[in-house]
Amino acid sequence: MQPVGIVLVSHSAELASGLRALLDQLGVEPGSVIAAGGTADGRIGTSYDAIAAAVKDADQGNGVVVLPDLGSSVLTARAVLDDHPQPDVVLVDAPFVEGAVAAAVTAAAGADLAAVTTAAQEARNATKF
Repeated sequence: MQPVGIVLVSHSAELASGLRALLDQLGVEPGSVIAAGGTADGRIGTSYDAIAAAVKDADQGNGVVVLPDLGSSVLTARAVLDDHPQPDVVLVDAPFVEGAVAAAVTAAAGADLAAVTTAAQEARNATKF
């Protein structure tokens, strides 16, 4: 069984790929976490096409959680999902790093889309001290 896919949407390609590298080190299934950061020409910003492609690439048949960082990444991700609605692709309001870690660990354990979504959302309440 393939895990729930995760798409990391950031204004920064480096931030998204760095977070993906962290998740890779935690043992996520190769190809289950896709970074969609920056613009097509390498600037800070978000790319509609990159997000749409990332959702497609992350979809391994058990749903996709889309985690944006802030601002226009939320708006752009929302536009992609509004234009290409799928019941098993969920835009999640969660902290970017903590939510991604919680989602990835939960997905790697074989949880379903609802559980992965909840894990990401609940990361908002995790304290650091």
